[in-house]
Amino acid sequence: MANYNIIGRDQKQYGPVTEAQLRQWIVEGRVDAQTKIQAEGASGWKFPSDFPEFRDMANSSALPVPAGGKTSAMAVTSLVLGILGVVTCGFTALFGLILGIIAMVKVKNSGGRLTGNGLALAGVIVSAVFLFMIPVLAALLLPALAQAKNKAQEINCVSNEKQLALAIRIYSGDNKDQFPPASTWCDAIKNEMGTERILKCPGAKPGNRCDYAFNAKLSGLDISKVNPQTVMLFESDGGWNASGGPELMIGNARHGRMFVVAFADGSVQQLREAQLGTLRWDP
Repeated sequence: MANYNIIGRDQKQYGPVTEAQLRQWIVEGRVDAQTKIQAEGASGWKFPSDFPEFRDMANSSALPVPAGGKTSAMAVTSLVLGILGVVTCGFTALFGLILGIIAMVKVKNSGGRLTGNGLALAGVIVSAVFLFMIPVLAALLLPALAQAKNKAQEINCVSNEKQLALAIRIYSGDNKDQFPPASTWCDAIKNEMGTERILKCPGAKPGNRCDYAFNAKLSGLDISKVNPQTVMLFESDGGWNASGGPELMIGNARHGRMFVVAFADGSVQQLREAQLGTLRWDP
């Protein structure tokens, strides 16, 4: 009479046992429809219904159907990590996708001892969706972030020119209401600036000590005799004490499409390139 080995629900191997003993285990419920059985001397594992000698019991109510297995914790974790992709910008979704695939394989190979294939599948789908959405969201957010950065730099530049314009007017108040000499304007107002940081435009390339230029036509003039809308300061790459006219103005806006200009009355405006042609340079 042939002997048999079985893999129990605890995944341990038992046997060899006789056919009669194995039939008794079936009756007792120790062997169910998903129990793996190996005939002694054989190399493969089969289910009870695959053996002719047990087929009669497999086709009757004697062979119990295994009770619902334990839900795979990995499948649950996969779904949770996938959902958390909402608040982690898809970071946890990568792990959710990997765990979901592994969980599906484990459930499939568990012989009914594990359930949760649906949860694992949901985790894989949700995670994959968020991973797919990352480049889409990046494509949508990057232009907005760039625009926000340009706006922040523009506001900082406006603040710089307002402080420089105030420093020039303070200098003028101490020097017979005259504008500083164009060739040394940075040196002339250095004591009134408080800090040289206001000479640095956040949108300019590093390297220059000063990122603004002074309208040379205002050099030494009486403030009261100058048209208030005359250009006084403008963005330039000329460096320290740079002075001149439109030829020194930067060619490309540092803040997206906006140029920052300060006027003789101390006001500051953000202008588009199309508006630069309307600027007044002569006092």
